[in-house]
Amino acid sequence: MILSGKKIAEEILDEVKREAGKIKPTLGIVFVGKNPASEKYVGTKMLRAREVGIEAKLFRLPERTSKKTLLSLVEKLNKNRNIDGFIIQLPLPRHINQFEVLSAVDPKKDVDGFSPYNLGRLFSSGDPYFVPATPQGIMRILEYYGAKIEGANAVVVGRSVIVGKPVAALLLQKNATVTLCHSKTKNLSKHTKNADIVVAAVGSPGLITAGMVKKGAYVIDVGTTNVGGKLVGDVDFENVKKKAHASPVPGGVGPLTVAYLLKNTLKAAKFLRGG
Repeated sequence: MILSGKKIAEEILDEVKREAGKIKPTLGIVFVGKNPASEKYVGTKMLRAREVGIEAKLFRLPERTSKKTLLSLVEKLNKNRNIDGFIIQLPLPRHINQFEVLSAVDPKKDVDGFSPYNLGRLFSSGDPYFVPATPQGIMRILEYYGAKIEGANAVVVGRSVIVGKPVAALLLQKNATVTLCHSKTKNLSKHTKNADIVVAAVGSPGLITAGMVKKGAYVIDVGTTNVGGKLVGDVDFENVKKKAHASPVPGGVGPLTVAYLLKNTLKAAKFLRGG
């Protein structure tokens, strides 16, 4: 099977649209600098938000913005009753400590789910205010296409706090046996060949080949790299799809990332309104 996220994303967005019309949520997006990839992602988020009745407000800051200035804006957004939830578009410029900034975000407005508080709750209790959007999308695709997660051998390639670590936690909660691999892992194929589920999230084009996966495995590609003006994933999709169930790039997890961000924003609006 080709594991497309488009239809699932539309279902989620339709659900959000029905509820958003009643309470009219507002999403804040803090964007520091001029990262071209981020420009595209922010544009998509704002467009989709407006389509489902969520107001999106962009707070743009120059590349040379100081950490103090950014933290001041975060504090204002934390207190602003007209902003239900907000995100800090990543990556931040190198001179700004990402951990400090994410730590300053109110957990109940942290619709990206990247604050240490929400990530800590995800790993400790499994009950954060918000789960990061991309890991939610990965789990939804697996469930939608009938992957048996309980008891499965799952290999996650990539250990970021945005995808790798959170999705490993979610897979563990569903009783998968999880191996978390990364750039220092020796003989990666030894791990992936035995996996029922492979999640690739490192940004290394073509890293996962057909020879590295077993027949009938579920292979989820979260990698996105611009190669010659074309967006490509971590998986050699054309060959892997002949052997395993695989998600394409673009069109796989990507649409679900935006859908779950907006679903999180709706949830944040309910928090703020006492719902």
